[in-house]
Amino acid sequence: MHEERETCIAILRDAGCNAKVIAHCRAVCDCALEYAGRNPLVDRSLVMTGALLHDIGRGTTHGIDHGQVGADLLRAKNFPEEVARIVECHVGAGMTADECTLLGLSPRDCMPSTTEEKIVMHADNRIAGVVRVSIDESIASAIHLPKKIRKRMYRLSNEVELLCA
Repeated sequence: MHEERETCIAILRDAGCNAKVIAHCRAVCDCALEYAGRNPLVDRSLVMTGALLHDIGRGTTHGIDHGQVGADLLRAKNFPEEVARIVECHVGAGMTADECTLLGLSPRDCMPSTTEEKIVMHADNRIAGVVRVSIDESIASAIHLPKKIRKRMYRLSNEVELLCA
């Protein structure tokens, strides 16, 4: 698993991600693997790869579009669709195609459906920079997001905490 981790870090560097983004991705990975380790049905390798690469789009943009940009980059590199979907869906607590359109993004369904997608998304919501925060702190810092999305973050948190209890 160590070799896979280092390969993902090299991919982040090649994509233009800075040290701060890479440190965040490592912290999200550690958090996500803790959740994954509590549920024997979860694909830990997929969680690790998805968590490490979730912000690969930040090598190009720091906008809300970084999820879609990163997913497109991974698809162009022939990564498995499961990894691309984790990257595409990780922003906030997911977005419907209509929400994406309203935000000026490609009208794609970016709602998480697999446990692995949900774990990485929740872990990302729990990590501010490299510091682990409560879901309440995360939601409070997302005050700029519509109430509906903040509620979705809370529901996602409850779901992952139950799935990985």
